[in-house]
Amino acid sequence: MSGVGPLSQDWEPVVLRKKAPTAAAKKDEKAVNAARRAGADIETQKKYNAGTNKAAASSTSLNTKRLDEDTENLAHEKVPTELKKAIMQARMEKKLTQAQLAQLINEKPQVIQEYESGKAIPNQQIIGKLERALGTKLRGKK
Repeated sequence: MSGVGPLSQDWEPVVLRKKAPTAAAKKDEKAVNAARRAGADIETQKKYNAGTNKAAASSTSLNTKRLDEDTENLAHEKVPTELKKAIMQARMEKKLTQAQLAQLINEKPQVIQEYESGKAIPNQQIIGKLERALGTKLRGKK
């Protein structure tokens, strides 16, 4: 490199500038106040239905009418009375508490309570576990 003609730079000057403010920054309250102080023109618009869920408001009447006309009873199936009694009798014969039975079938005690009170939604897997643990047939009598 040395001795090969005059040294020169072929670099271009680089100018760094701040980014232009985004739309959200332009709408910021501080930016609007600064623009007012500077005397800039500020345009404001009142938006119709701003902040409301317009899609939900328009179709409400149709859905409400359909729901009012609907008479279908949508309830979950509950544990039948025969099954509740059979579980309780088999558990008592084995002299187990609800918690002990739950531990035997690897379920929470609340599950046994729900089955014996009739609040549970019947699950065939849990009923199968109960049959094995209690040594009795609980289903298939229907």
